[in-house]
Amino acid sequence: MIPRHSLNALYHVSSEENKNIHPYQSLTPERVLDAVDSAGFRSDGRLLALNSYENRVYQVGIEDGAPVVVKFYRPGRWSDAAVLEEHAFALELAEAEVPVVAPLPGADGATLQHFENFRFAVFPRRGGHWPELDDPEVQLRLGRFLGRLHAVGAVRPFRHRPALDPITFGRQPRDYLLGSGAVPAQYREAYAVITQELLDGVAAGYAEAGPVRTLRLHGDFHPGNILWTESGAHLVDLDDARSGPAVQDLWMLLSGERAQMALQLSDLLEGYEEFNDFDRRELRLIEPLRALRLVHYTAWLAERWSDPAFPRAFPWFNTPKYWEEHLGTLREQLERLTEPPLGAAW
Repeated sequence: MIPRHSLNALYHVSSEENKNIHPYQSLTPERVLDAVDSAGFRSDGRLLALNSYENRVYQVGIEDGAPVVVKFYRPGRWSDAAVLEEHAFALELAEAEVPVVAPLPGADGATLQHFENFRFAVFPRRGGHWPELDDPEVQLRLGRFLGRLHAVGAVRPFRHRPALDPITFGRQPRDYLLGSGAVPAQYREAYAVITQELLDGVAAGYAEAGPVRTLRLHGDFHPGNILWTESGAHLVDLDDARSGPAVQDLWMLLSGERAQMALQLSDLLEGYEEFNDFDRRELRLIEPLRALRLVHYTAWLAERWSDPAFPRAFPWFNTPKYWEEHLGTLREQLERLTEPPLGAAW
């Protein structure tokens, strides 16, 4: 372990250099530990960076206590009000005995802490591993989990967090990619055409589904955000919580060939409907939502490219091979939009 007094020297950044770097580059290990101390959690100097790109997340050792996980929010992404809605939703779920990892209050009683130019929150550390999605029992239990989560999510709306819809996850990201020059010139025309066709297909899917209920969602419910143990799951990272249709939190748990996904969906919904009603019209939105995620994900990478962590973690992005493969994926997704929805025979 590096002595704490040595951390600043190892990661020192001059004020002149600081003008030209990404804000996270000034988040030195010593600042992380000082921030944790400022919230009333006395660190013992142990620090481990965890796998996270949108935010910066660390495991920090605590004197006379269990380690905690500390999340430093990306500057400029969410307002304080939006972050506090994330925290309030997590605490509301925990109060309803839905097993989420909710933020801990600091010495001042607040869950959102400020230190220098950063905002952060402290969470208890929880163990676990990715769920085995090919196991019907796991899918059944995850369905029950989501049914309970959505029952709480439907109680009241978000007021400060955006919706997940064809505008915010489709049109706006597409406009950014084309308007910012992120799409290389040789692929620009093809990208503009295929994404317009894709968004037209998304709109048709939404029209076919008709008006569906929106509620507070996890928003990014993929296996990496689920800590599975023998006693069940713990949900982490509500950072992408938004309003949207319930099926958004289900479709990312489906994988494999169409027949395999249909079986997984059946198990999920069997568990889900033990605790909550599910509108079968939302099944028509699975492929439109997948299409929106493809567009949004590429825009997310492009918008974050000035963060040095992104070129290191995603060196394949913004290469000719990436854009050729991405265009191929979009064409395949356009075909999937024309298929009958999963579970159409139910």
